[in-house]
Amino acid sequence: MIENSELSELAAFAAVATHRSFRKAAIERGTSASAVSHAIRNLETRVGVRLLHRTTRNVSLTDAGQMLFAKLSPALSDIRVAVDDLNSWRDTPFGTVRLNVPNTIAPFVFGDAIEKLLKANPGLRVEIVATDRRVDIVEEGFDAGIRLGERLSQDMVAVRIRSNLRFAVVGSPAYFEKHGVPSTPHDLHDHACIRYAFPSGTILQWEFQANGEFIHVEVDGPLTVDSQELMVDAASRGIGLAYVWERRAESCLRDGRLVRCLEDWCPLEESIFLYYPSRKHQPAGLRAVIDALKA
Repeated sequence: MIENSELSELAAFAAVATHRSFRKAAIERGTSASAVSHAIRNLETRVGVRLLHRTTRNVSLTDAGQMLFAKLSPALSDIRVAVDDLNSWRDTPFGTVRLNVPNTIAPFVFGDAIEKLLKANPGLRVEIVATDRRVDIVEEGFDAGIRLGERLSQDMVAVRIRSNLRFAVVGSPAYFEKHGVPSTPHDLHDHACIRYAFPSGTILQWEFQANGEFIHVEVDGPLTVDSQELMVDAASRGIGLAYVWERRAESCLRDGRLVRCLEDWCPLEESIFLYYPSRKHQPAGLRAVIDALKA
């Protein structure tokens, strides 16, 4: 009979084999990379076979490791399904759901939905990682991700959870008084613009649409940041124009620190979707999260 410690070691091995990374396996299992490494060493000592090749940069499976992983994965999946099926005997689901969401839209996605979800499901834990870095949710151990529709992968199941968001071009009254107000997106080449940089270093293009015409503008200006909050703050100080989610700037628009321009050129963006890998079994915890965000 397999002891609990042995099952934990096998689960740790499967996580490393899936991600080819001790760090990512540790994140999935909610522990440290050293604890995962210790579990793998214990497993290899107990079975008397090396299962992983380790270098400072890479982790790969030995032939024995590949054989074990091939047979172990379906068994562990069956165990996860069996444990999750216990939720049918409970009033509320239990377990942990890991979500990835772009930092730029995270505040608009969750609102008070997570508070209500956790109060209604005391056995449920939700881990949210907000980053604008492109993430492979399967590789990095997430149960689901949240993205705008245009950024969804074909092999994912997508559920619409929020209505459209809209971009806005904003500047301070003092800026417009000094530099004038652009009439079309083409006029932005004559303005100081606050640029947004993704973690990859790519600069966000400003996109516009009106009367069937689509325009992408590569703006320039004295300031580049990786935060829409910083863009709003810089724009309110008169440094330049910012292209941000409308709701990011709404408080400054209300009190007059910022003014919109090019509003007719800023269409509604695509809807926000929660997406997850296509599987026959959807964990009860994930179903609860989806229901909460849709509501």
